[in-house]
Amino acid sequence: MKHIVCMGELLIDFIPNDKGVKLSEVTGFTKYPGGAPANVCVAAKKAGVDSYFLGQVGKDSFGDFLIDTLQTEQVDTSYIHQTDKAKTALAFVSLTKEGERDFIFYRDPSADQLYRSSQVTTNILKESIFHFCSVSLSDYPIKNAHIKAINYAKSHGGFISFDPNLRLSLWSDHAAYKKVVNEFIPLADLLKISNDELLFITGEYDEEKALLKLFVGDVKYVIITHGKDGSSLHFKDARKVYQPGYKVSVLDTTGAGDAFIGSFLAEMSKVDLDFNELTVSKALDVANAKAALTTTKYGGISAIPSEDEYQKFKKR
Repeated sequence: MKHIVCMGELLIDFIPNDKGVKLSEVTGFTKYPGGAPANVCVAAKKAGVDSYFLGQVGKDSFGDFLIDTLQTEQVDTSYIHQTDKAKTALAFVSLTKEGERDFIFYRDPSADQLYRSSQVTTNILKESIFHFCSVSLSDYPIKNAHIKAINYAKSHGGFISFDPNLRLSLWSDHAAYKKVVNEFIPLADLLKISNDELLFITGEYDEEKALLKLFVGDVKYVIITHGKDGSSLHFKDARKVYQPGYKVSVLDTTGAGDAFIGSFLAEMSKVDLDFNELTVSKALDVANAKAALTTTKYGGISAIPSEDEYQKFKKR
């Protein structure tokens, strides 16, 4: 069973106490630990697979809080650095009444962006599932750290998973953002993408035409998520496995996609990455359920369900 290694941002999400109002009208926020790759680590660990986080936070109280949080969740934090060169990243979120989000990030630079390739401990990448997102691929040292990690993992029995997890508000030049995402897609074995990201990344409205543009380079599998309507995994040979979703009362969609892919990767790790239609269907079902459960609570890491919560949900 392969362990899971995630790299990227580890930050504080400030979730508003008021829903359905603009950020400028929010009267107060509550602090939650987050960052997409960190959420994925926690989801994988809660599913019973060892997970490790590579990255950097500030040498400040928020950084201490985030490391403590991951340790509490039993994610290995041995490879997380702290720096006094920049502060831990913050994200302020506004929520619609349906739980959808808008973000304002306090970065440029933040501590995570200054994580260097020389800080990457490569041994942990051997025979791993290495997962990353696009938020950390802007022109900072952490981009080169990703390249080093991906190349090392690929040449040492690793499996590469990429979730673009688009955050358009972080890029003033959207054409440059699209270019970077498409530069990294061919390096992945598995690509996870939401249905509303297809147009931006591929320029295609039609899912089938979009898929043709996503199966490039080393990409063998593409997952498309559709929120409450479920998810589908597409094989390069045009086979497809669809799994329906779960309807729940949504409070906050933060971290749902991360809970999905972290849970999916964990389930596939348990079957030694045997991507047949039965194992994929079962893994998608687990991922759909855990993603749905995540939306019933606030925050990212804090909302990811335990195995007991998942089992109770399935038995309802």
